[in-house]
Amino acid sequence: MTKALDELIAQYRARLEKKLQQLLQQQRDTATSLPAQLKLIDAAEYATLDGGKRLRAMLVYLTAHCVRENAGDKIPARQSSSAIDCAAAAVELVHCYSLVHDDLPPMDDDDLRRGKPSCHIAFGEANAILAGDALQALAFEALAGSDSGTDCLREQLQVLARASGSLGMVGGQAIDLAATGDALSLDKLCAMHRLKTGALIESAVELGSLCAAADQATRAALQSYARSLGLAFQIQDDVLDVSGSPALTGKTQGADAALDKPTFTSLMGLAAARDYARQTVAESIEALIPLGASAAPLVALADYVVGRQH
Repeated sequence: MTKALDELIAQYRARLEKKLQQLLQQQRDTATSLPAQLKLIDAAEYATLDGGKRLRAMLVYLTAHCVRENAGDKIPARQSSSAIDCAAAAVELVHCYSLVHDDLPPMDDDDLRRGKPSCHIAFGEANAILAGDALQALAFEALAGSDSGTDCLREQLQVLARASGSLGMVGGQAIDLAATGDALSLDKLCAMHRLKTGALIESAVELGSLCAAADQATRAALQSYARSLGLAFQIQDDVLDVSGSPALTGKTQGADAALDKPTFTSLMGLAAARDYARQTVAESIEALIPLGASAAPLVALADYVVGRQH
């Protein structure tokens, strides 16, 4: 990434972290002093305020930035910076909740997340389940607290809810669990991951588009970008599960193979999966051509997705 993009992302990341801290502190300030409730909030903070790539939240910010630059005008007054912060925090909270639940023994059964013990290892399985539930609820509370206009807010809530549920991320996870031990075709593997991983990534771009009041042509281009980007992200995740260093990825190497999960690397081989990731991200970048130079940050983020080591 360029120095200018690094600085832009650093600014957005600082805004996101501040918003997440505020939301969780409000939970703590409003809670009773009962130890069990405070421990639940501790677990939620543990799962949220420990870094991570923040890719989905950055997509909200960079998409809104792109739309504004492409329009050559300021974001409409009804779409304030606060509204963008709420949308970015909401999608990040849904992602954090999903990681807590994914790591549980009945799911992906992983003891390591972001280089430290998974939430259920640190706080116990029951608290981890409840912390995930609490983060999901907080995501929609955050989004509902936005000062977007009524129609825009309604659409944002629908976008995030659909991406999170049985027609999106959770549905994809159900397919993934059912497919353990099976060999899926490439088409079926892509379809599964367009839900499990791609749906939330697509929702992040859509939320950013809505925050910036993008026109229909711009939204269509950005949706195509996000659809390919979500798949490329998952392919690279599968590559890193085989070839990545736990010190960099913060996750157990070979976890998918140990669980006999269908992956792009098990289906295609490592070299072919890498090529497929590059091909898919090239399709993502091509979708941005109508947006011209304003899409440069999104292009750089796409390049990062297939070049990352964690």
